[in-house]
Amino acid sequence: MAKVEPLPQTDGSKQRLRLWIGLLKATKRVENAVRDRLRREFDTTLPRFDVMAMLQKSGHGLKMSELSSELMVSNGNVTGIIDRLVGDGLVVRVSIKGDRRATLVRLTPKGEAEFGQMATAHESWIAELLGDLAEVDMNHMAVTLIKVKDGVHD
Repeated sequence: MAKVEPLPQTDGSKQRLRLWIGLLKATKRVENAVRDRLRREFDTTLPRFDVMAMLQKSGHGLKMSELSSELMVSNGNVTGIIDRLVGDGLVVRVSIKGDRRATLVRLTPKGEAEFGQMATAHESWIAELLGDLAEVDMNHMAVTLIKVKDGVHD
């Protein structure tokens, strides 16, 4: 386990900047490990995993606009991923009665089964990657991250 150096005392702005950079570095390191494992073990990408996770979480499916909004990416990015997932038989598009412009996207039984395997592996990877964190530290970080999220306004 790496030695944790406290942030130097300043007026606060430098500490906040160092904290932001630390958050980015930590997130990127975990994200890169997950991306690599998804590629090696499931021959898939993190964006595909994220789309499937959103669809699984919704239970009933999502409109493309809802999916892109939830994932905070453009409709174009989601459309390309969905096209490939449809081609692989993991997702279906369903027409929405009364709205010719919108379609609902949902996992197929094959997609649910494949995502279930990936989700189980993903959960164990995260447990491993964050295994050095004590429960009290994780709880404190979770509360702090909620404060950060709630304090940021566009």
